[in-house]
Amino acid sequence: MFSLFRENIRIAIDSIRTQPLRTILTVLIIAIGITALVGILSAVAALENTISTNFSSMGANTFSLQRYDFRRQQFGDQKQKVNPIISYNEVKQFENDYQYPQTNTAISFTGTNGAEVKYENEKTDPDVAVLGVNENFLGNSGLDVEEGRDFNFFDIKNNNNVAVVGSDFKEGIFKGLNPLGKTISIRGAKFKVIGVLKSQGSTFGNSQDLRVFIPLQHARSLFSQPNINYSVSVKVKDKNFLEPAQDEAITTFRNIRGLNPIEENNFAIEHSDDLINRALSITSALNVAAWIISIITIFGSSIALMNIMLVTVAERTREIGVRKALGAKNNTIATQFFLETLVIGQMGGILGIIFGILIGYTVSKSLEFDFTTPWMAMFWATTITILVAILAGSYPAAKAAKQDPIESLRYE
Repeated sequence: MFSLFRENIRIAIDSIRTQPLRTILTVLIIAIGITALVGILSAVAALENTISTNFSSMGANTFSLQRYDFRRQQFGDQKQKVNPIISYNEVKQFENDYQYPQTNTAISFTGTNGAEVKYENEKTDPDVAVLGVNENFLGNSGLDVEEGRDFNFFDIKNNNNVAVVGSDFKEGIFKGLNPLGKTISIRGAKFKVIGVLKSQGSTFGNSQDLRVFIPLQHARSLFSQPNINYSVSVKVKDKNFLEPAQDEAITTFRNIRGLNPIEENNFAIEHSDDLINRALSITSALNVAAWIISIITIFGSSIALMNIMLVTVAERTREIGVRKALGAKNNTIATQFFLETLVIGQMGGILGIIFGILIGYTVSKSLEFDFTTPWMAMFWATTITILVAILAGSYPAAKAAKQDPIESLRYE
């Protein structure tokens, strides 16, 4: 039994080898469909991984008060009403009035995304983000200090000339020197570097490691443009108290804004889990689109493979007659052609997986996503190639097995 199976595989491989052009074209047809599937799923998986990593760093027990929710900020939903900015006076009043136990309140705003930072004779390109923060911001945002220290209460209270910088500065203007204790200049103001953050990578092409954090009041004096929008985040030490802490924050901020009980909130409250779920709902739609595109492509590939195998059966009619005349059974003939289809399908599947991973990796790196090996996509690709081979090879194999040996021997 095993020897017969092995012999059928040998015959199938020999047949494939004697028709290199047809084999290459057939393999490429299968590979195109699998490449589409694995490539798109790999890119989508990298996007999901990036979103989960970036938003989860905010912390499962942290929420924020913002002008608009995530959907409005990212996708510009114009149907939502225009909310007033969150002003400095409002965030300071919230910091004073919000007294929920075991919580830390962080206040921040982005002064600019195009600052030039100088150190001695070196300077950066004008693409550095400068944020004004209080002592709780880094901890609430899930940012870890790799070297040096975080801001403390006295740094913010006394408005000290200190700064925490992103990891890119170590190999940037500091040329590999230890940044701690060095003095940098932003718009003429001097700041002593007290901490360097761990690398955060990039989010949708925006580097998270090319940022400078300075005390809030210093930032307000440097960046005094009108209508600055501030952000507030609250970290709850015990996750079990997250919901009541959020309710208390909403009530406090509604009172600050003077909203009556029947008015809707003119601000948004966001939780990291909510952000992840909303973002992943987008990638779920992309996954569905990937499957639709891939299935259409693979369906066309299976039809092409079946047609090619039918042509192969027709061309080898005389060979089938000879084998039957020598005693080959119908299932032996069917197995030979079926295995030939299966081998071609797996060759196309392997080639498609390789191309798909390369495409997914290239797209992920170009968009600065966190690429991971797409094991699930590879599993589905392998399964699909087997199914395609079964569907495309069954009919040609059955047709070959049913041929009359006498008529086959007469075939020219």
